[in-house]
Amino acid sequence: MTTSTRGAAKTPAVLVLEDGRTFRGRAYGAVGETFGEAVFSTGMTGYQETLTDPSYDRQIVVATAPQIGNTGWNDEDDESGRIWVSGYVVRDPARVPSNWRSRRSLDDELTAQGVVGISGIDTRALTRHLRERGSMRAGIFSGEALAPDAELVERVKAQPHMKGASLYEEVATKEAYVVPAVGEKKFTVAAIDLGIKGMTPQRMAERGIEVHVLPATATAEDVYAVEPDGVFFSNGPGDPATADGPVALMTAVLERRTPLFGICFGNQILGRALGFGTYKLKYGHRGINQPVQDRTTGKVEVTAHNHGFAIDAPLDQVSDTKFGRAEVSHVCLNDDVVEGLQLLDQPAFSVQYHPEAAAGPHDAAYLFDRFTSLMSTVREGQRA
Repeated sequence: MTTSTRGAAKTPAVLVLEDGRTFRGRAYGAVGETFGEAVFSTGMTGYQETLTDPSYDRQIVVATAPQIGNTGWNDEDDESGRIWVSGYVVRDPARVPSNWRSRRSLDDELTAQGVVGISGIDTRALTRHLRERGSMRAGIFSGEALAPDAELVERVKAQPHMKGASLYEEVATKEAYVVPAVGEKKFTVAAIDLGIKGMTPQRMAERGIEVHVLPATATAEDVYAVEPDGVFFSNGPGDPATADGPVALMTAVLERRTPLFGICFGNQILGRALGFGTYKLKYGHRGINQPVQDRTTGKVEVTAHNHGFAIDAPLDQVSDTKFGRAEVSHVCLNDDVVEGLQLLDQPAFSVQYHPEAAAGPHDAAYLFDRFTSLMSTVREGQRA
């Protein structure tokens, strides 16, 4: 990515897709060039949480909501230490942010962090195109990076695909750290950072859990050195088919029958550890309005998603795995994609979506309570 920060608002820009389609608008944020996979997010709020979610590494995010930036940018809602998206695409950026927590505009923050974006394009047409053709490689070009369209298309097509991309180590912490329990400490959890969001350990801490966040390269010895009551595998970017290390670690956790909870990338890791395959979705699920049914209760939740890959597991039968019986516990009501797994013979479960959902909705927050109940049950069984 190359960037400049001068005169962005009046600078022409173009979004170029690998199939040759182009969208012309104005630079938004930094001026320069950037590449990534073009995906769309259907959330009407929560853009700050989206932009700082490490799961969006190497993706150019298209906001389907027509106006973005109304609430500006604050110092409290970041999900990590930086913006991770490769680029940002909006239709009508707010001219003046208005919120009591705002400290600066979204445009200013994008510029400060060198994130190349584009505004003033027909994001509805772009979203329809991506729905029909699928997510694809793209580039945003402005300022001195502009060139004839044919040349820009070739530069986009020279970029790597998301399928086969191993990205989780790029975004994960390099050093372990601890998020202390709020109030009385009840449990200790080892959380494997594959791209973890800041609100995830916070949700656990609120339930009396001391969370030891460990790097993606953590070994079983590292995990059990903290004497965990449970192990958590986080969300993260890239193709789960490349995550052999996390799969091996989860296998070791399952062999010891330690209570286990995974979300998003962690759900896909559990699927692989149980012997299921994974595949790339046509355009994925991204946003905060995805309907999912919890098959264990029959309830339908509106949930926050960010994933372009899914687990290939049978929806309507119990599967025999090397760790006992497993079943699909949650399913997306839009397209029947597997949204959760659970083992029936030992304490392990996962979901494909984001129950911490700082920007909302909070329908799935109960899953953290389910995790604490699982750890409590195992602890009581050990004492019996």
